[in-house]
Amino acid sequence: MPEFTTSLLYIDGQLREAESGQTFDVETSVTGTVIGKAAHASASDVDAAIGAARRAFDQTSWSTDLQFRVEALRRWQQAMRYMADAWRERIMAESGCTRLMTHLLHLDQPIDMMEWTIALAERYDWERDIGVSQALGVSSRRIVLKEASGVVGAITPWNVPMQINLAKVVAALAAGCTVVLKPAPETPWAAAFLGEAAAKANLPAGVFNVLTSGDKAGCGEQIVADPRVDVISFTGSTAVGKRIMEAAAPTLKRVFLELGGKSANIVLDDAPFPDALESGPAICFNAGQGCAITTRLLVSRSRYDEAVSILTKMFDAVPFGDPNSMEQVMGPLISKTQHERVLSYIEIGKQEGARLAAGGGTALAGTGGYYVQPTLFVDVDNSMRIAQEEIFGPVLVVIPFDDDDDAVRIANDSQYGLGGAVQSANQQRAFEVAKRIRAGVVAINKSTYFGSDAPFGGYKQSGIGREMGVEGFEEFLQTKTVSLEA
Repeated sequence: MPEFTTSLLYIDGQLREAESGQTFDVETSVTGTVIGKAAHASASDVDAAIGAARRAFDQTSWSTDLQFRVEALRRWQQAMRYMADAWRERIMAESGCTRLMTHLLHLDQPIDMMEWTIALAERYDWERDIGVSQALGVSSRRIVLKEASGVVGAITPWNVPMQINLAKVVAALAAGCTVVLKPAPETPWAAAFLGEAAAKANLPAGVFNVLTSGDKAGCGEQIVADPRVDVISFTGSTAVGKRIMEAAAPTLKRVFLELGGKSANIVLDDAPFPDALESGPAICFNAGQGCAITTRLLVSRSRYDEAVSILTKMFDAVPFGDPNSMEQVMGPLISKTQHERVLSYIEIGKQEGARLAAGGGTALAGTGGYYVQPTLFVDVDNSMRIAQEEIFGPVLVVIPFDDDDDAVRIANDSQYGLGGAVQSANQQRAFEVAKRIRAGVVAINKSTYFGSDAPFGGYKQSGIGREMGVEGFEEFLQTKTVSLEA
């Protein structure tokens, strides 16, 4: 695997090294080796980026000139499209995703999805007249205005970095905000790519800034605490999300949190086999590193043994291991730490008494990559840790249920409420079950909720607010009511 050039920060319209000149190593999980470096931002770099974003919001027309924003964002999108192929190998290397995945969520698709958000800004109802009121004996006409919230700190994870980076940043910029993006240390290049494209597209200075850092917490904590930042948009673990809420409280920032999940996929007793069970091995998508992946499969007790037999064969046949494949969706886990974490949960499952039906160990050990076999646990009770805690790897737990009410009860018996799915030969029956699941997104049969126009987010400890769709766009807006004499 080639070694890539050192990526730079992007601050106030300039690509540059960190002020200290420091860098940090970028490792590929495909071989477990260092493949390049990224600029390591210091506290002074963070201060400079926030200052640039604040000036661009307060002192330029970015927040008020819609057409100016739209034209700039379209130039930026074109620059990304032009650069995508040159960066494809680098994006694959840092995240461990397969080549197929770069044509989906890891590169091409998020760039294309920008179009909907930019078009939304153009057609959005920024001002509406709610009519005349006689309240307090005064005749008043009221106008409701939608305005940009200010400076946004976007803090993003490593699992699908390009998609999450762009989902946050494009909506915020299109809404008229300015942005400081801080990616996870494991995947700095998916953010550096955006900075280089911004420089190529001549985005106005300060409206968008990229801070890469090998420090997991320092830069993010500084962004959250800074009073010049108005909004925090964070995707990551529930534990970190709670710390961000606490740190943001003194300045009463608006906080958007997209957090963990332990989503349930309910296979009703009339679901067609084996088609309905193909959603089981789908947990291998991106090596199971997805917050809304349905990692609990609930199967009617009357068909449980049949389902387990089919699923075991499916899991034994899942292909993986070639990062250049255009047929595979499963690569390695992101890091040695995550590899060890997933393996530890597999051991926990065994100790809890679940039956290991497939997988359960390290794969492709000779490559040095952080691969785990597609793993299937059956005879699982929903109270077990492997059924309650987010593993974030290619591990599926299968749980029996008695009837529809029991299935809904088990699905909702979780601290999380991000995603879900229902499989049934009767779509209306599935829809009625889906309405009872306490989760932000639910898919029926082979449909998908995902899209730039569909709001994404969770109930309970899966987060606060929504990303994408109109609701996600409005996370970055303030509402002002102005009255006039009528």
